[in-house]
Amino acid sequence: MLSPLSNPIFRRLFAAQAVALTGTGLATVALGLLAFDLAGDNAGAVLGTALAIKMVAYVTLAPLAAALAVRLPRRAFLVALDLIRAVVVCALPFVDQVWQVYVLIFLLQAASAGFTPAFQATIPEVLPAEKDYTEALSLMRLAEDMEQIASPLIAAALLTVVSFPVLFAGTVAGFVLSAALVGTSRLPARAPVAAEPFLASATRGLRIYAATPRLRGLLALEAAVAATGAMVYVNTVVLVETRLDLGAPQVALAFAGFGAGSIVAALLLPRILERLEDRPVMLAGAGLMILSVALLPLIGGLTGLVALWALAGFGFSLTQTPIGRILNRSADEADRPALFAAQFALSHACWLVTYPLAGWLGALAGLSTVALVLAAVGAVALVLTLRLWPARDPETLAHDHPELAPGHPHLVAHGQTGAHRHRFVVDALHQRWPNPAR
Repeated sequence: MLSPLSNPIFRRLFAAQAVALTGTGLATVALGLLAFDLAGDNAGAVLGTALAIKMVAYVTLAPLAAALAVRLPRRAFLVALDLIRAVVVCALPFVDQVWQVYVLIFLLQAASAGFTPAFQATIPEVLPAEKDYTEALSLMRLAEDMEQIASPLIAAALLTVVSFPVLFAGTVAGFVLSAALVGTSRLPARAPVAAEPFLASATRGLRIYAATPRLRGLLALEAAVAATGAMVYVNTVVLVETRLDLGAPQVALAFAGFGAGSIVAALLLPRILERLEDRPVMLAGAGLMILSVALLPLIGGLTGLVALWALAGFGFSLTQTPIGRILNRSADEADRPALFAAQFALSHACWLVTYPLAGWLGALAGLSTVALVLAAVGAVALVLTLRLWPARDPETLAHDHPELAPGHPHLVAHGQTGAHRHRFVVDALHQRWPNPAR
């Protein structure tokens, strides 16, 4: 799984991701402490609002940022967004009003909405071989899981000797170092993109998504993951401290169980995906998450909760890690950034719905009820995935072009008359998916 690190460009990009993730993890801890400093007992409401602002920024701005990115040099665009994030974080220790936190969080997440999809879309161009790219996806998933474990430990160690605003300095350092690593990387030249109006460019990824059956199924799968994952992220603290009558260390153990399960899956996935297609692996992962949440009402102790969350984490990684492979096979190189941005926006739209559902319904109806409701939502979404994402999903499809004139370059390359076959993706010449009967 370490072979992608032999590529010097990926090695720098992976290091950039790792330091930026660590900085973001420190900011998460510091932001919670800042919210308590400003709002006291209302800190939860402040953080909940900040999380909603983050999701709104991701959903609304990612496609717009992707349309802007194709008009700018790739490396300069990524470096500028890293530096913008660093500047915004520099201001956080000096705020003294809650509304200032909201404004800065929006600016920070707006920059992330541009950076993350553009960064993700670069990796398959750096590592074009599918085996290398699959291993790179597992490494990046592993880095995200390790950050969730390491950053709180680093923050706890620092807080024994410094006050919490110093944690923001670590975040700034992470973004600046990320900018330096990206800025010194020789990124592949971006594929030429046909000139089109800004709005058309901003919606291109969404149009590709809507026209591709496997991607419509992927969105339903993301809804299943968001429904069950929201139970983990929103209600674990309440589960441990209210139902189990335990404390903060046990909350950390429960989250560590989820992270450990995800890490194990990330380590195993490259070999699994050599033997199985993405679809059954991802469906199995979603099924494990749904099962874990459905069994939650039966859990009466910390050991059972940690084991259940480890199973959910294993399923989470099975569903999330292969997504880059699905997107990579569903668009040409020129359209890939727009499609990654569409995935980023649509997946976060699912979380924007399920986060408040998990919180509000849990408070009103109880944890067992919300667990069963979210598991049921996940099951419905999984059934929808099975209907939308064909089990037989070849990359090469037969189709014809009655609208093209004889002698068109596409017909010259693939066949002048009748149906022809080639790797099929939705693009300017292929705007509708072929009839599956062909």
